[in-house]
Amino acid sequence: MIEKLFVEEGIKKVRMDEYFQKELERAGYGGMDIKRTPMGTQITVHVEKPGMIIGKNGKRIKKVTDEITKKQELDNPQIDVQPIAAPELSAQLMSNRLAKLIERGWHFRRAGRSTLQRIMGAGALGCEITMSGKLRGPRGRVEKMVEGYIKHCGSVAEEIVDKGYSIAQKKTGVIGVMVWIVAPDANIPDSFRMNVVKEDVVVNEEGVEKAKVEEIKAEEAELKVEGAEEKEEE
Repeated sequence: MIEKLFVEEGIKKVRMDEYFQKELERAGYGGMDIKRTPMGTQITVHVEKPGMIIGKNGKRIKKVTDEITKKQELDNPQIDVQPIAAPELSAQLMSNRLAKLIERGWHFRRAGRSTLQRIMGAGALGCEITMSGKLRGPRGRVEKMVEGYIKHCGSVAEEIVDKGYSIAQKKTGVIGVMVWIVAPDANIPDSFRMNVVKEDVVVNEEGVEKAKVEEIKAEEAELKVEGAEEKEEE
C-alpha cells in the first residue's frame, strides 16, 4: 500500500537525520534535504564547517556515503555538503547548541535566554524556544521563551518558520529542546508598510496677483496713516 511506503520513507529520513547528528556533531550539523533523481538519491547536508566532513582527499565523505548505503539501503546515494551562511539563523544548529549547553550544566533559563539573544541579534524576525523535561526537580515541566513574530499554524508557518529539535541527556532524565526561527527575509503576509505622500502646493497666477494687490494696498494704507500723523504734528 502507498501509505506503507510513505511511512517507510519517513522512518529512513529520521534514521538518517539521527545518524548525521551523531556523526557530524563537531562539524556543526544543521539539517539535510533528500531528493530522488533518476541517477540516484541526492542528499544535501547543511553544516557549519564543510571541511570537517569532506576530510583529506574526500576520505571521510566516502566513509559516510558507504555507511549510509549499507544502513539505509539507498540506490547510489550522493552527498552534497553545503555551508551554512548564518549559523545563528539555523534552527537545527541552534537547537543542538542549546542541548549541549544544558548537558554541560548551564541553567536552562540562562542557556535559553542566551540562545534567544544570539538568534535575535543575528536579525531574525522572531524566535520561539521550548524546553520540556525534568528541568527542575523530579517532575517534568515545559519552559517557553518567545520574542518577535512567530506563526504556529497554516501554510505560512510551514513556509517561513525554520524548525529544529534536539535532545539533552542528563542524569535526571532527557530534556527535549525545540527552536523555531523566522528568517529576516521571510515574506510575512500580514505585514504592511505606510508610505508618506507629500502633497504638492500649486498656486494659481490669479492667486499670486491677488496677494500682490493686497500687499500694495496694505503699504498704501500704512503710508496714509504716517502722512496723517505728520500733519497733526505740524
